[in-house]
Amino acid sequence: MFEFNINDYKYKNIHMIGIGGISMSGIAILLNNNGYKVTGSDISISETSKHLDKNGIKYTIGQKKENIKNPDLVIYTDAIAENNEELVAARKLDIPVVSRGVFLGGLMKNYKNSIAVSGSHGKSTTTSMISKILMNSTKNPTILLGGDLDEIEGNVHVGDKDILVTEACEYKGNIRYYYPSIGIILNIDEDHLDYYKDINDIVETFKFYLRNQSKDSKTILNLNEENNKLVIDAVQGELITYGQDNPDADYNATNISFDESGKPRFDLIMKNGDVEHFELAILGRHNINNACASIIATLESGVDIKTIKKNIQAYTGLERRMQLIGNVNDCNIILDYGHHPSEIQVNLNALAEHTKGRLICVWQPHTYTRTKRLFNEFVKCFDEADEVIITDIFAAREPFDPSISSKDVVDALIKTGKSAKYIPTFKKVKEYLLSDIKKDDQVIVTGSGDSDRLARMIAGVSE
Repeated sequence: MFEFNINDYKYKNIHMIGIGGISMSGIAILLNNNGYKVTGSDISISETSKHLDKNGIKYTIGQKKENIKNPDLVIYTDAIAENNEELVAARKLDIPVVSRGVFLGGLMKNYKNSIAVSGSHGKSTTTSMISKILMNSTKNPTILLGGDLDEIEGNVHVGDKDILVTEACEYKGNIRYYYPSIGIILNIDEDHLDYYKDINDIVETFKFYLRNQSKDSKTILNLNEENNKLVIDAVQGELITYGQDNPDADYNATNISFDESGKPRFDLIMKNGDVEHFELAILGRHNINNACASIIATLESGVDIKTIKKNIQAYTGLERRMQLIGNVNDCNIILDYGHHPSEIQVNLNALAEHTKGRLICVWQPHTYTRTKRLFNEFVKCFDEADEVIITDIFAAREPFDPSISSKDVVDALIKTGKSAKYIPTFKKVKEYLLSDIKKDDQVIVTGSGDSDRLARMIAGVSE
């Protein structure tokens, strides 16, 4: 396993290829505030530019070999292709090059304690819940998030060296490089199939990650997730489990109910037998799981239960996570980052119970590979939607693939009896919805590409 020590590059020049990404921009700010000299490049930089500008970080829009001005280290994001001009130039110059995942693993070792949140879904929500609790306790954590949190006015907080809180993505096997003192596994689902062969391949990667942990580590795991059970034998340190209505779990959420807007309430039977009541300010049964993981992680970090309760109840979510963007004709326009069938399904389930009119789902598929490999799952995930609108596929890092299209999904949905439309452009989607939505309808715009722009177009609000 490759070993990387960030201290070898203290006060030196670091260039970041793909600095505009939410994770990479956070790392750039963290490095910049710790004395490293940071530059970067990206093909485009949108919302993250304000955070980079605020911190005085220089970046170039556009990627070319001339941007490599003899840095001491180059960090690149997973979206960067092997033939990227800057990456090729750095290697030709024998400049040390590491992926974001390898770098983050090395960074983790620089902290006395670390909390790494892994799983196919819920990472950003859980990481931000934990961050909110710790920020309002006696702790001063260093935080790297996948979305903006009000408490830290962005997605990064430079705290002390006692504790690091971060997401741990499994894409391209990155999780193999992480060695947290507290590791959370929310769920293991079939995703990133442009890299993994199948679910078994993903499970084996999680096992590899767990086998590398120290005997002093703690693994917090959702026992209601079937695939999670497949990795339990690989846990090296202490295993702490949680679940919903699951007496086998160390922490068991019971007496679950929802208020009239869909916000959960539940009792949590603690490991010591005590029972604590919790109420959430965010929608959906799935967020009970995220809350349980956050409660356990912060308890294990020494936070008192009173502080945890107060901040769990006050947590109102991240940008692009079931976010209310605006209201048009008494119809809520909601934005979510969900791009996997499971994520879309749980969000629709949460909204359907509390939608008086029609529930309309606008989906921008993310990558040809995911759309193709999970085609059947996508066709099944829209059951709770009264109408489905699908835009063109957001290709992200992939070349055009003529063997799969959004229209293919729409045609399959229509065959099941679902009302579905293929509307390729954002402009046409906006025109259609503004002529169609009525009072008490709800529209959810979902996807991890640039669908946030579409949601704001529909709602008539600026970015």
